[in-house]
Amino acid sequence: MSIVDLPGLGSMVDVISKERNLPKHAVENALREALLKGYERYRKTYRPDGGNFEEEYFENFDVELDAENEGFRVLATKTIVESVENTDHEISLAEVQEVAPEAQAGGTVVVDVTPKQGDFGRMAAMQTKQVLAQKLLDQQRRLIQEEFQDLEGTVMQARVLRFENDSVIMSISSGIGQPEVEAELPRREQLPSERPYRPNSTIKVYLKKIHDVPRRKPQLVVSRADAGLVVDLFANEVPEIEDEIVRIVAVAREANPPSPSVGARTKIAVDTLERDVDPVGACIGAKGSRIQAVVSELRGEKIDVISWSPDPATYISNALSPAKIQEVRLINADDRQAHVLVPVDQLSLAIGREGQNVRLAARLTGWKIDIKDASKYDYEAEDQKVQVEMALRQSRIQANNYSDNYEEEDEA
Repeated sequence: MSIVDLPGLGSMVDVISKERNLPKHAVENALREALLKGYERYRKTYRPDGGNFEEEYFENFDVELDAENEGFRVLATKTIVESVENTDHEISLAEVQEVAPEAQAGGTVVVDVTPKQGDFGRMAAMQTKQVLAQKLLDQQRRLIQEEFQDLEGTVMQARVLRFENDSVIMSISSGIGQPEVEAELPRREQLPSERPYRPNSTIKVYLKKIHDVPRRKPQLVVSRADAGLVVDLFANEVPEIEDEIVRIVAVAREANPPSPSVGARTKIAVDTLERDVDPVGACIGAKGSRIQAVVSELRGEKIDVISWSPDPATYISNALSPAKIQEVRLINADDRQAHVLVPVDQLSLAIGREGQNVRLAARLTGWKIDIKDASKYDYEAEDQKVQVEMALRQSRIQANNYSDNYEEEDEA
């Protein structure tokens, strides 16, 4: 069988494998695919009849690497026929029977179609080199996808490598003995209190997304601002959460507040089915040891742990902690609107600096919360306002229904 020389084939595979953190079989697969593309270029350039090749024309061709002889062969699987119409896909029965008398029409045979060393050509070699670079990237992307797909949404250790524009490039590993993979920590996923990040420092990150399409930046995107990081940190510090005695019902986090004067803050709602367990106390720990460990990891971020309740009014009141609430009025259950009445000295605390406290409480509970001064609240006027709004909405709904019915009748 003929062969096209590839001097240093074995050492080339070893070097690429180490440089790209790819297993040898992945490098060999990429090289085979690239060489096949090079062969396609060679055939398209030197086809005698000058005809066009269909997209699937070369599906019956394959490349075999020969590490011992440092080269490769091109093989074609051809169908045995009585009369040959396409020599790339077919071979005559008479020709096959010269070496295999038992052969019959309709079968297949693998034929060596390796071109001569000089015929492969410079253009084909350039095509191979270009395709190899792309195939290696594809192999890396595929392996990263397979390695980390089950780890998306989890927390892992990361090491700061370098900085690219506003992003921090980090290295993470899926497990012991696995090579490190680069991940991007975009600016929007960073904590302002941590900047600037120190090279070679290690921090915990939340694996937020795995890109499965080609991109210039790393395929993995990690976060320090995602609420999932807070959930995982509490799960590690609070055995009752890991044992499912205490459950985290909801989390609202503002790691990058709209104003620099407002610090990062998180509200987390917890619950338990065990009567003798205090879910909030379990998360805070003796003398605040457990929550302090989480706060320390998040560089001093303020964290409010509140008790979840199936009663919306109680839940909203708890969510506005540390403010003292006088009354919660569920104004419109359908739209989940609530008026929260507080003493005048608790107004600023309930709203929070630049509205952060009430904003997080609304996100945590899923209710639209309007903070009101209890001393100035007019129950009758507010009730009338709600009734008017509901009447107007009902009128709009009826008008829309009438319009829809009219259009249907008109079409009929």
